[in-house]
Amino acid sequence: MGQFIYNFFFHLVESLLPIAALFSKKLKLFVNGRKGVIERIAGFKRENTAPVAWFHCASLGEFEQARPVLEGFKKRYPQYKVVLTFFSPSGYEVRKDYAEADLITYLPIDTWQNAKRFVDTLEPSVVFFVKYEFWYNFLKRVAQKNIPLFSFSTIFREDQIFFKWYGSFFLRTLHCFDHFFVQNETSVRLLEDAKIYNFSKTGDSRFDRVEEICQQAVDLPIVENFAKGHRVLVVGSSWPQDMEVLYPLINRGDEDLKFIIAPHNLKKEEMEEVEQNAQVPCIRYSLATEENVADKKLLLIDNFGMLSSLYRYGSFAYVGGAFGAGLHNILEAATYGLPIFFGRSAKNTKFQEAVDLVKRQGAFMVKDAGDFLQQFDHFYQNEEKRRQAAEASRAYVEENLGVTDQILDFCEAYIK
Repeated sequence: MGQFIYNFFFHLVESLLPIAALFSKKLKLFVNGRKGVIERIAGFKRENTAPVAWFHCASLGEFEQARPVLEGFKKRYPQYKVVLTFFSPSGYEVRKDYAEADLITYLPIDTWQNAKRFVDTLEPSVVFFVKYEFWYNFLKRVAQKNIPLFSFSTIFREDQIFFKWYGSFFLRTLHCFDHFFVQNETSVRLLEDAKIYNFSKTGDSRFDRVEEICQQAVDLPIVENFAKGHRVLVVGSSWPQDMEVLYPLINRGDEDLKFIIAPHNLKKEEMEEVEQNAQVPCIRYSLATEENVADKKLLLIDNFGMLSSLYRYGSFAYVGGAFGAGLHNILEAATYGLPIFFGRSAKNTKFQEAVDLVKRQGAFMVKDAGDFLQQFDHFYQNEEKRRQAAEASRAYVEENLGVTDQILDFCEAYIK
C-alpha cells in the first residue's frame, strides 16, 4: 500500500508541475530542465564506453559536500566518466558548467518508469547519493541491478519519517544502500535502532572542501588595504534580518573596527538599504581602489565568489541566514580560525557544524541586536577570549579533515 501511495503521489506531482510552472520561474526551470534528460543520457552513453560513476545532490549545499569526493574519485579512477545530477534548480543552474563532471543534468521525478529508464540507460558502475537524498524508485532500481550504492555526509534526525511507527515503507529505502557514511552519533543510534549496521561515522566531507578553499585563497590587495591596521568583522551571506542585528554595532563607531559585508542577495534595493542604514563611510567593492578604500569603515561586496577569500582578513565572522531560510556555510569562516556569530534559530540543530561549534565555544548564537552587542564585546574587549574562540574554530576543522579519503578507501573494494 505504501508503495502504491508513493508512486501515485509522484505521478500526480509530475502531471501537475507543468501547470504550476506557469506561475513560478523556479518551477519553470524545474520542469523544463527535466525535458529530454533520458535522451541526453542515451546520447552521452553512445559517445562514451567508459564506466560511469553517478553522483547525486539535492542542491548547491549538497554539491559542496559531493565535490571533494567527486574530485577525489576522478583522481583515483581517471578511467571513469562522472555524471552529476541535481534535484533543484538552485544547484543545477549554478553548477551546470562544472568542469569536473562529464555530464550534468537534473534527476527526473521519482516514478518507477522514470527511475527504470534513467538507471537502465545510464548503466552506472557505482552510485553516490549525498546527505539526505532518498528517492525510493531510483534507489530500488540501482539495488535491483546490484550496482554499488553509497550515501555520504549523511545525517539522520529523529523526526524523519524512516523512524516513525508509520514509516516502514520509507525505511525500506535505506536497505537499498551498501553503506552509509554518517556525520554524527545521533545518526549512528537511529540506524542501529532500525537494525541497520552497514555504516561508518566519518563526518562531513565539506571539511575537506573548505580546507582546500582556504589553501587556494587569492590575495585581494583592495581588501588588504581596507583592513590594514584594523580588526575586521566579516559578514557572510547576510539577509536584511541579519543586518538589523548588525547596524547598532556598525553605527557605534569603534575606531579600530571595520566591516566587510557580503550580502546573500545582490539586489539593488538591498545594497542601497545597507548604504542608507550604515552611518559610516562605505564603499562598494566594484568602486574601490587600493587608494580610496583605506579611510572607509565598511566595504560592501557587490559580486559573488569572493566570500571564501574574504574571511582570511577577518578577526570575527558573522554568518547570515539563520533568521530566515537557514544558516549559511559557517565552515568557511571556521577554517580561518575566527569566532563566529549567527542568529539563534531552532533550525540550527539541522546543521551539525553549528551544534558542534557552539558546544566548543567557537561559535555563538545571538537572538537580537542587544544580545549580539553583548556577546561580541566579550571578545572584542578581550583579545585572549577572542583567541581562544578562534583556536576552537580552527581545531574543529583540523580534527575533521580526511573524510574524503576515508570514503574512497572504503569504496575501493567495490570499484572495478
